[in-house]
Parts: sequence; structure tokens; C-alpha cells
Amino acid sequence: MSVAVLTFDSVTKLPPEADGAVVITGSHAAVYAAYMSAKYGCRAAIHHDAGIGKDEAGVSGLAYADKLGMAMAAVATASARIGDAADLQRRGIISRANGLAMKCGVVPGIPVGEAAELLKQAPWPHVMPPAKGESRHLVESVICADSASLLIPEDQGRIVATGSHGALNAAAATAPFQPLLLMFNDAGFGADRGGVLALAELDKHGIAAIAVAAQSACIGDGRSTLQDGIISDANAAAYRLDARVGGSALALARAVAEKHKER
Repeated sequence: MSVAVLTFDSVTKLPPEADGAVVITGSHAAVYAAYMSAKYGCRAAIHHDAGIGKDEAGVSGLAYADKLGMAMAAVATASARIGDAADLQRRGIISRANGLAMKCGVVPGIPVGEAAELLKQAPWPHVMPPAKGESRHLVESVICADSASLLIPEDQGRIVATGSHGALNAAAATAPFQPLLLMFNDAGFGADRGGVLALAELDKHGIAAIAVAAQSACIGDGRSTLQDGIISDANAAAYRLDARVGGSALALARAVAEKHKER
């Protein structure tokens, strides 16, 4: 049986064709993203390591996938843009692999294209994961969403801290909701500053946006972005709200909330 290799910029929604395929995705390799690849029946998955970051959150999904019986590997942030699966396939280099992927011959340092071919022999089908939902929380007056895909119309004019990377596709996912201030994880910046490309794009829409350092906050966790995050980048709109590199995301959120409460 021929095994397909498919590319998707995000694993938030995958088509039926992903079932049984080797999937290369621009999503980070934290637990929820691994869950999504497993949920859609991927034979094996190659995700972005998002700079690995605090508590190795960027690759925490690899061990999770191993327990489900799904081979999974991650791509070095310096080698390819996060959120851009075609770029991962074209120039990505493997940085991490779980036990099942290593049994297929996938090891750190090999190109993504080679890894994808090796993963065609990965065991399949694997155990379907138990239901696992990303979540939204209210911390003080801030919406904390584990993914940029969780924004809702009621977030207009609110401060939203996401657990997502700030790649270009994050701007497309969030701009329609017109929040007052958005927070992302910088995913280690990575190739072509891919982890923060959304910030300039959101600035065009008049939306303030910052990124926090991957080493300061766990990617995939909106509350960590807010409560632990140290600002590593900010767009012009955020700068006008007094966002500064090196500052605390939580302190910024409190100051912005207080200022807008007075209006």
C-alpha cells in the first residue's frame, strides 16, 4: 500500500486524507498538537519544535505520541519557519524524535524529506487518543486561550493571551476578532523570524500584539504566556500601549486593562 506524505500549516483541522498518511505540519509539537495529529489518524507526524522552550513544552507531544503508538518527530526552529509546512518539508532539519520514530531510522540532524520517507514504515493504526480539549480561562480580566483557534466574537476589544506561536497564519486566525491586545509565544523566533511574523501583519489591522520568549513561557498554554511570559517582540500598536521588550506580559496586561477601565 502506498503511503502519502501530506503537508498542512496547522493541525487544527485535517481532512480525511490525513488518516494513514505521514503528515508534516507547521504546528508546534506540544501535547495538544500531537493529540490532534493522532486524533485525525496520522500514521506519523512531523511538527515544529517551536524553539523547545520552557519545560521543553515545544516538544512535549513526542512522549505523549509514543504512548499512543504514533511515531513523531520535531523540526529545529532555526531550520524552517513555524506555521509553514512547505518550508519545513523544503529545508527543515529534525531536532527531536520519539522512540517509535527512532525505530524507523529518524534521528536528529536528518532532513525532513528523508525523515518523512522513513516514517512511511511507522506502525499504524495506533491507539486513538482520549478526548482532550484545548481551553480558555479568565485570569484577572484577560482571556487566556491555549490556541489562537479558540478566539470568539466576544473577544473583540479584550486582552487575549494565546498559547500559540506568532507565525503569519496566527494573524489570519485572530485578526477577524479584533482584540485590543494579543499575546503569542515567539517559538524561539526561528528561521526568517517566523515565530513573530504575525505581529507586523496584525499592526496593519491596528491590533496591538506582542510575543513572549519561548524560554520564559510554555507554548500551548495561554496562562503561561500571560503569567510567565517576558516580552521578546512587540508591534507598533503594542508599543503605543507601552509594551517593551524585556517587560512582563502580565504587567503590560494589567496596565492596559487599568487604562481602558478608566475610559
